[in-house]
Amino acid sequence: MMMRNWLLPFSLCVLLSLSACQEKSSENSAENGRSEAEKSQQTRFVTIGTGGVTGVYYPTGGAISKMVNQKREDYNLRATVESTGGSVFNVNAIMEGDLEFGIVQSDRQYQAYNGTDDWKDNPQKKLRAVFSIHPESVTIVAGADTGIKSVPDLKGKIVNIGNPGSGQRGNAIDLFEAAGIDWEKDLDARGIKAAESAGMLQDGRIDAFFYTVGHPNGSIKEAAAGARKVRFVTVDKGIVDKLVSKYPYYAPAEIPLKMYPGVENESDVPTFGVKATLCTSEDVPEDVVYAITREVFENLDEFKTLHPAYEVLARENMLQGLSAPLHPGAIKYYKEAGLME
Repeated sequence: MMMRNWLLPFSLCVLLSLSACQEKSSENSAENGRSEAEKSQQTRFVTIGTGGVTGVYYPTGGAISKMVNQKREDYNLRATVESTGGSVFNVNAIMEGDLEFGIVQSDRQYQAYNGTDDWKDNPQKKLRAVFSIHPESVTIVAGADTGIKSVPDLKGKIVNIGNPGSGQRGNAIDLFEAAGIDWEKDLDARGIKAAESAGMLQDGRIDAFFYTVGHPNGSIKEAAAGARKVRFVTVDKGIVDKLVSKYPYYAPAEIPLKMYPGVENESDVPTFGVKATLCTSEDVPEDVVYAITREVFENLDEFKTLHPAYEVLARENMLQGLSAPLHPGAIKYYKEAGLME
């Protein structure tokens, strides 16, 4: 009798425990089912690496992000912008998976994919092109009191050629090589970020600085508006021809003087340039790249109003200057839009 009295509550406990476990298991299964279903609806985040906040890269990244975020519910996608050290940093961060997209000079895109310069013997074969954006001119700003008017005049001067990893640094080194100048011996080269150059020039701490950028540019406007008078340094045609013949990503360019009142030049200044391009990795999902490409191209007229450097953009020329393979997501849009067969 005592055994039966003990077994009854024990059996009830076992039954209740089993029932609770089955109920919990059902709840877990339902929860897992919901999380899997909801997973595809979760907002995905992508970051666009740009450059210094005074350059064109940063507002370009902001403009692209704004367009994508206006449709974030359609794409389950939200874009953010990061100010970075520039082209080389962006390529490396994309390859490491720290950035999904980055704005990269066309020369740096070529060098990274083909394994030259900063990527010597280490080609970045997962790098993918999305589209090109505005043209960028290699711009050299000098204090008018230094007597610097042409590239040979930079010899013996204090010149900021740009921080390591920046596009302008590579352009400056290419230029000095074409001009027969040893940048490590023939001048006092500094490696400062472009955003700091205007203040340093006005303070008399440097004689000139390089900035590869779309025009107009806020930092160069700052330099031109200071108490110390400035002028743009001319890059002679012979040097430009050498650069263009040697490097497929360079082209002749001019700096429009009308955008910089007060500069001591008398006419537009000849130089050479590259293009800003949007890059990504082959590992970034096709639908994400498609969304970015589609929103920029479908809203190009609006995009062009966001910065004067974009005025020359046309859908066709945004497929030029790309030396890494196109990402499949970009190709999908270009075929839909009739820009590719």
